[in-house]
Amino acid sequence: MCLAVIAVAPRPGLALVIAANRDEFHARPAAPAGPWTDHPDVYAGRDLSAGGTWLGMTRSGRYALLTNFRDPRTRRDAAPSRGALVRDYLVGAQDPGAYADDVHARAAQYNGFNLIVGDARGCVYLENRTGNGPRRLPSGVHGLSNHLLNTPWPKLARIREAVDEALRPPGPDADVLFDILADRTPARDEELPDTGIGLERERLLSAPFIVSPDYGTRCSTVIIVREDGQASVRERRFTPAGEPCGESDFAFTVVHQGRPA
Repeated sequence: MCLAVIAVAPRPGLALVIAANRDEFHARPAAPAGPWTDHPDVYAGRDLSAGGTWLGMTRSGRYALLTNFRDPRTRRDAAPSRGALVRDYLVGAQDPGAYADDVHARAAQYNGFNLIVGDARGCVYLENRTGNGPRRLPSGVHGLSNHLLNTPWPKLARIREAVDEALRPPGPDADVLFDILADRTPARDEELPDTGIGLERERLLSAPFIVSPDYGTRCSTVIIVREDGQASVRERRFTPAGEPCGESDFAFTVVHQGRPA
C-alpha cells in the first residue's frame, strides 16, 4: 500500500475512517477483500505470493495497515514479508501497544515499513527507519505514503486535506472518499521527493492514483466505523489501465475486544 489516510475519532459519532490506495506490481497475485476462510472474522485482501495483507479489519474492531518505506538502496531480497505484520496482528489477540513493542524488537530484519495497528483501546504507529519506538496516535487525521507518518509529500498532503474536508457533517460518504482516492494528478517536478528511483519514476509515483502497465493502483479501500459499532469495509479494484474491475462491500457490527485507553 502506498497511500493511506487514517482518521482516529475525528469527530463525535465517528470512531475510525481509513481511505487508502494499494499500489503494487500488476503481476503479483492477490485475493479480493473479504472474510478469510481460515479466519472468518478478518476482512481483508490477501497477497497470494507471501500470504500476508496490506490492510484489514476484524469483527472485534482490530485494524491494521502497512506502507513500504521507499529506499531502494537498503532493500534486501531475502527479508521477510512485511505483509505478515498486518496479518499476524489481525489474527492475534495482543493489544496494539504490546504488539507494536514486539514488532519493534525485531523490526530491523524487515525492509523499510510503516505500520499502524489499533482497536478500541487505541491506535499505535511504528516504523523501522529512525530507531524510534512505537507511539500512540492522537485523535485526528493522519497520513502515510512511502516515507514517515505525515511526511508532506504533495499527493499525501492533497489527499489528507480532501479527506479531512469530507469528514465534516454530514459526511463521510464512501463514494466521496473513493473519488478523492481516484486523483491521478501528478506533482510538479519541483515538488518531487528524491527517493533514489529517478525522475521519471518519481513523476509516475507522485499521483495519488497510479496508472502504468506494470505497476499501479490495484485497489482502493474505504473503512468507516461509527461510535455505535456500525462498520463498513469497501474495496474497489482496477486493471492496469486504471479501469474498475471489481468491488467488495461488507457491513457488520463491531463487538469490541477492549475499551479505549
